[in-house]
Amino acid sequence: MQSRREFHANLIGSAVAFSLLETLWARDLFAADAKPTIAKWMADLVAMSKDLKGQKLTDLQFQTKMEELYKKVNLADLCALVKLDELEKRKLPDNGAANYGFDLSKVDGLPADVGFGKQIFACKKGRSIVPHGHANMCTGFIVLKGQWHGRHYDRVETKADHYVIKPTIDRTFGPGELSTISDHKDNIHWFEATSETGYIFNVHVIGYDKTIKESSGRLYVDPQGEKLAGGLVKAAKMTSAECHKKYG
Repeated sequence: MQSRREFHANLIGSAVAFSLLETLWARDLFAADAKPTIAKWMADLVAMSKDLKGQKLTDLQFQTKMEELYKKVNLADLCALVKLDELEKRKLPDNGAANYGFDLSKVDGLPADVGFGKQIFACKKGRSIVPHGHANMCTGFIVLKGQWHGRHYDRVETKADHYVIKPTIDRTFGPGELSTISDHKDNIHWFEATSETGYIFNVHVIGYDKTIKESSGRLYVDPQGEKLAGGLVKAAKMTSAECHKKYG
């Protein structure tokens, strides 16, 4: 038989343990053990990119699957893979974003051609990955480090000297948070670093739709244009120099 003191001590201990389990579950701190290794994660990304180019997935389906996959990544492993600690030693530009490549050749099981482009973007506080869109491209971002103000827009119409765009996302992004773009959803984006430095992992798949004839290069826009009915914006087309002068 337990004494009253022993009974209450055990009860309190059980309550504390249960509370800890609830906290771990709520904060997804169990998820690290369930997340795939970075090699498996990359292999899944390769397979998805191949399915997109083979038109087994639409761009919207690819966005959904990419977002699901991105949520499973072990962020520490991804930072180690791209050698973020070494990148942080490099001087960042006073305008716009630095653009760094990284090597996947040492990741077991990946083909020589992974089927996607890849880079790390990095900015000082107040500097931007300037507002721009793409054609015939799907892209996924994950914030590796720092805080960013991220904005996305849908490109609704294309005119000779401007685009008609619709704001879709406007919020803060922190480590592990993500966004995607395609020709049919959130296809203009703009990220401004709000912490002292910020680093973003990027993967992009170009040329997945042979019916799209536009160049996949950046389409620079001014999202702070004339306000139109229905929440739309008349966004003037810009050159890279013009866009970096105003927003970089």
